[in-house]
Amino acid sequence: MKQSARIRLTGTNTEKIKNVCDEITNVAERTEVEMRGPVPLPTKRLEVPVRKSPDGEGTATWEHWEMRIHKRLIDIESDERALRQLMRLQVPEGVHIELVIEN
Repeated sequence: MKQSARIRLTGTNTEKIKNVCDEITNVAERTEVEMRGPVPLPTKRLEVPVRKSPDGEGTATWEHWEMRIHKRLIDIESDERALRQLMRLQVPEGVHIELVIEN
């Protein structure tokens, strides 16, 4: 029975996300299923301005810290064998994966 799976990857390190996307692509090629993606979604920027001087004395100087959250979206038309291999993938720390299966 054919199913479709939507995989959403999020993380702060683009190299780790790219490696996971490559592993998913390899699984799709080995099992000969149709795959669309990885589609880069807009990057979310979290910026935190912090006062340099902790006691409030002196000039008001600020540091700006930024964290970027990168996202990728992959759609796979898959069968049960491909989904089992996807569930066995080793996902590195710092990369979050969301797998939604639709009939």
